[in-house]
Amino acid sequence: MSSLPPVARGLLGSLLVLVGGFLVATIPPSAPVLRSATLAAVRGAEAGRMVGLTVVLVGLALVASAWLTICRQVATAGERDPQSRADALGLVRFATVVWSAPLLLAPPLFSRDGWSYAAQGMLARVGLSPYDHGPAALLPPVWSLLPWQSEPIVQAVDPMWMDTSTPYGPLPLFFGSLVAGQTGNPWMLVIAHRCLALVGLGLLAWAVPRLASWTGANPALASAIVLASPLMLANGVGGLHNDLLVVGLMAAALVVAVERGWAWGAVVGGLAAAVKLPGGLVCIAVALVTLPAAAALRPRLRRLAAVAAVALGTLFGLGAVTGLGHGWIQALTVPGEVETPLSITTMLGRLLDTIVAGLGLGTDPDTFRDLFRTLGVVASLAVAVGVALRWRTGDRGAAIGATALTAGAFVLLCPVVHLWYFLLLPPFLATLRLGRTATAALLVLSVVLGLVAPLDSSLHGAYLAIVTGCMTLAVLVPLILLTRPARESIDRISSSRWLVMPGQSPRR
Repeated sequence: MSSLPPVARGLLGSLLVLVGGFLVATIPPSAPVLRSATLAAVRGAEAGRMVGLTVVLVGLALVASAWLTICRQVATAGERDPQSRADALGLVRFATVVWSAPLLLAPPLFSRDGWSYAAQGMLARVGLSPYDHGPAALLPPVWSLLPWQSEPIVQAVDPMWMDTSTPYGPLPLFFGSLVAGQTGNPWMLVIAHRCLALVGLGLLAWAVPRLASWTGANPALASAIVLASPLMLANGVGGLHNDLLVVGLMAAALVVAVERGWAWGAVVGGLAAAVKLPGGLVCIAVALVTLPAAAALRPRLRRLAAVAAVALGTLFGLGAVTGLGHGWIQALTVPGEVETPLSITTMLGRLLDTIVAGLGLGTDPDTFRDLFRTLGVVASLAVAVGVALRWRTGDRGAAIGATALTAGAFVLLCPVVHLWYFLLLPPFLATLRLGRTATAALLVLSVVLGLVAPLDSSLHGAYLAIVTGCMTLAVLVPLILLTRPARESIDRISSSRWLVMPGQSPRR
């Protein structure tokens, strides 16, 4: 397979992810695709599902291998003429489109969130606020105990979220209600939400080269790391999570602030918050980058207040105009109803709770979990405030670093962390001039976080699938990352240096 050109190799991998996804993804029982007796039989057999999982993992491994090859190719573009640089960026964008295309019609992969998006949009369409009702409100009472025979729109929604309100802002909900006015087919609604997520991918394709030019980073390599990685393909495109649109708007907000002024940047930052509230963190960088260098505290506070006013006006204005209101505020605690192993604060707190329970001290079983979660939120807010008050102003590269730091603190200290939360980081890390070790770490994490996507919460309780997946990964990860050619490729990418051409010097 390594003899295949990288774009073709990645396309084959994406096709395998699509095929395997039909075997392992949750699909509404009423979906026409399940009328195929063969597909239904394979999905119904445990061995068939294990084969499907293996096919998905092999597909992701092929994408990872092809992606590293393309990263290596474009990493040396700075050593050639300007036309080669343009060709390198074009190659990255072409590969992103080709690898993403097969997944456009796929069911939501590695998570059921896409089905929840469809149901939430339908709730808004029929006049029920998704901030007051869960998808179960779409169930006729007579079918409430027989969900597999109920309305197709809720058949694939995770039972955990059937009775919970949504923490998402008005933007995706209003979009979902518009699409639900055209069709009630849950699969078509999911495709529409994937298209909305791909708007975020398009924004990144536009913004990342501009961000890279601010620091003198290689725009083609930065774009490859952001747009075409296994992390993006698995969690952003396949999983169609709102986080992809959020990070696209965040990156665009920074560029718009520099090129069109702080007010327009604040509007775009408000749109990011109108998808998921953490997207508004970019507004700190919007304020900092549009201030003069070494701005004093008073003008800094004035600009921060002005940016916040415009962003909040955009956020709450959308809620008013769409009629959805701002019920997302009271629903912000909804994600915290689950525990994820990627949340450092949750795991540390749970470990202490277990130790204390073993000592028989009689504390509440969630005492330290809740304490550490609270401390994590406070710490991430402290980082944001510290950056707002102390970070350099008037420096475009510093603004990218500010966004990376505030978003990174949120992801690492959040009470609940899913793999797709990490989508917030690559656009702002890849466009910095990272050192050799940091670049290599970013490449490795992009591979690993993409490959382990099928083992996320979608397989909760499926122990045989988890064991099968882990055994497959134990073979694939060393092949991709630890063989001599793989190590040489990563070393070549991470040690490359973008040569700034005359007239293309990093802008401050």
